Amino acid sequence: MSTKAFDYKKEYRDLYLPKGEPMLIEVPSMNFIMTDGRGDPNNNPSFQRAIELLYGLTFTIKMSKMKGDQPEGYFEYVVPPLEGLWGIDHGLFSLEQRENWKWTVMIRQPEFVDEAVFKWSCNELKKKKPELSVESARFEAFEEGLSVQIMHIGPYSTEPETMKKVEAFIEANGLKDRLAGGGKHHEIYLSDPRKGKPETRKTVLRHPVGRV
Repeated sequence: MSTKAFDYKKEYRDLYLPKGEPMLIEVPSMNFIMTDGRGDPNNNPSFQRAIELLYGLTFTIKMSKMKGDQPEGYFEYVVPPLEGLWGIDHGLFSLEQRENWKWTVMIRQPEFVDEAVFKWSCNELKKKKPELSVESARFEAFEEGLSVQIMHIGPYSTEPETMKKVEAFIEANGLKDRLAGGGKHHEIYLSDPRKGKPETRKTVLRHPVGRV
């Protein structure tokens, strides 16, 4: 009898399936494989390589069971969605002006993954795809803390309209958007952009906040 794969989106609905209205949430620490870059992600070869690297490492770990190399504590799971952190060096972050973006793309990892498992996956992927710069990836815990999030449905280009709801919620509840202090605009991509229609695409939008 097959064991049902653990699905983080379903088990942690508060983190991955918010409603279409802003909500306040305390986001716990989670472990990710991450890699960084700069510039507009659209038509950006370095961004595409970053995505390929993340999925390459993630699926190396997930499929380790096929060769009997699975880590201690391994369990069946659905690979969590791709996430992105977006920010800039100075000034005010804008969703419309992308040339100055600094980004981190990342995929959450199951609890059995540690630094040793990550390094093993790097070595394995390097053998299979030596053209990928595994050295640019890292394994890191990320704790976002108090945040406001909302579900955006539609193309990425209409996100500013949804973010107006988040900004109004932050102001109405006496909160402070932490983007100006080094926080990052956070997106969780629940829909594969290569499939389906842009108008039905689902993306979680999240901003770290503080209490005034």
